[in-house]
Amino acid sequence: MEALDLARLQFAVTTVYHFFFVPLTLGLGIMVAVMQTRWVRTGDETYKHMTKFWGKLFLINFAMGVVTGIVQEFQFGMNWSEYSRFVGDIFGAPLAVEALMAFFLESTFLGVWIFGWDKLPKRIHLASIWLAAVAANISAFWILAANSFMQNPVGYELVNGRAQMVDFGALVTNPNVWLQFPHVVFGGFTTAAFFVLGISAFHILRKSENVAMFQKSARMALVWGLVSVVLTMGFGHAQGQRMADTQPMKLAAAEGLWESEDPAGLSLFQIGDENNRQEIINIRFPSLLSFLTYNTPDGLVQGINPLNALYLKQYEDRYNEAYALQYGLDEISYVPPAIWLNYWSFRAMVGAGVLMFALSLVGLWYTRTKALEKRRWFLWVLILAIGLPYLANTTGWILAEVGRQPWIVNGLMRVEEAVSPNVSVASLWISLIGFTLIYGVLMIADIYLLQKFARQGTPDVLPNPKPSDVIGTPATEGAY
Repeated sequence: MEALDLARLQFAVTTVYHFFFVPLTLGLGIMVAVMQTRWVRTGDETYKHMTKFWGKLFLINFAMGVVTGIVQEFQFGMNWSEYSRFVGDIFGAPLAVEALMAFFLESTFLGVWIFGWDKLPKRIHLASIWLAAVAANISAFWILAANSFMQNPVGYELVNGRAQMVDFGALVTNPNVWLQFPHVVFGGFTTAAFFVLGISAFHILRKSENVAMFQKSARMALVWGLVSVVLTMGFGHAQGQRMADTQPMKLAAAEGLWESEDPAGLSLFQIGDENNRQEIINIRFPSLLSFLTYNTPDGLVQGINPLNALYLKQYEDRYNEAYALQYGLDEISYVPPAIWLNYWSFRAMVGAGVLMFALSLVGLWYTRTKALEKRRWFLWVLILAIGLPYLANTTGWILAEVGRQPWIVNGLMRVEEAVSPNVSVASLWISLIGFTLIYGVLMIADIYLLQKFARQGTPDVLPNPKPSDVIGTPATEGAY
C-alpha cells in the first residue's frame, strides 16, 4: 500500500473509533438533563435515581470520546500537511472556536455537575448538566461547520494557491451544515434512546430490584427514539435532495446509478461490475428515486459515467496527463472508490433507521396496552437493537466521506494533493497499527465498563449512595 492509501486508512480508522462514542454523548447528555429536570420539578426520587444511573454511563462514554478525538487533529499536520497548508486558514477557525468555547464550556460544567451533588443548590446543579449537554452539541456544530466546508466550500477566495476565508458568516450559514448538523444531532438522540431502551429492557427481563425505574426509562426512551428517528430521517432526506445539486456523484454512488435516468428508479438490490462501470443485476422501484430527489415521479438523476465524463472536461486544465504522471495515477477519474461500499452503506443506514422506527412504534403500542413487560421476545429484540444506531451512524459517515472522493475539498482539492509529501510508508504503518491496537483496547474497555455498570443497575437504597456504591476512582468519588 502507498502512503496515500495508508493515510486515508489511518484517518478512517480513527474517525470510526471516535464516532463510536460521539453520538451517545450528544444524546445521552440531553436525556440525563431532562431526567434531572423532572426530579427537580416533581421531587420524584425515581428521576434522581435515573439521573445518577444514566449519568454514570454518560460519563464513561464521554471520557472515551475525548481520548479518541484528540488524535485526529494531530493527523491533519502529520499525514495531511498539504491539506492543512491549503485550507488551514478556513478549516482551523471553526475547530479553534469549538475548542475554546464549546469544549471548555462542556468540560468545565461537567466537572461542576460531577462534584456538585449535595454541594450546590438544586437548580444551579441542574443548570450545570444542561450547560454541559448543550455545549456538547454546540461542539458538534463547529466540527460539522468545518466538515461542511469540505463538502460545500463557501466564503473563501484563492490567494497564491491557498484558500483564505473572506466571509466567516458564510461558513457558519453554509446550507450544508444546517442540514448536516440536525441530522447528526438527532442521530445522537436516537443512539441515546436505543441505548437506554436496550439496557432498560435487560433489567425489565430479569426483574431487577429497581424495575420501576427501568420501566419509566423505557417509556421515555421509546418516545424519545420515535421522535428522534423521524427527525433524523427527515433531515437525511433533505440532505439527499440537496446532494443532487451540490454532490451529484455521491448520490449516484449511493444508488449505484451508472447511467443517467429520467425517471430514475430506487435500487433495492444490485450486483455491479465496477471495472466496466455497469450493473449486472438491479432490482428497483420504478420512478421512486426521482420522486425522493425532486418530489415528482419525473426527474433526471445523473449517473456515474456521464458525471465522470462531465468532470473530466470541466477540470481538464488542472487535472490532466501531467498531473496523473506527477501523482502516479493510472488515470484521472472522479468516480468514488468502492462504489459497493457507498451503495451498501446507504442501505445499511436507511435499513437501520426503518427498523428503529418500527421498533419504537411497536414498543409504544405495547406500553400503551401495558403489555411491554409480558413480551419477552420483544425485550430481547430491544437489547439487540442497541447496535442499530451505531450501524446507522457509522455507515452514514462512510457514505458522507467516501462518497466525496476523490475530492478532499469538493471541487477545489483532490485527495492525492493533500497528503504529506515526506511521511514514509513505514511510519504510517507503525502509527496505523499502533492507533488501531490502542483504540481497540479503549473500545473494549468502554464496552466492558458500560456493560458492567449497566448490568449492576441502581439499588433501591439511600437517596445518596456511598462512594463505594459507584465508580470508585479518584475522578468520580463523591460525584454520586
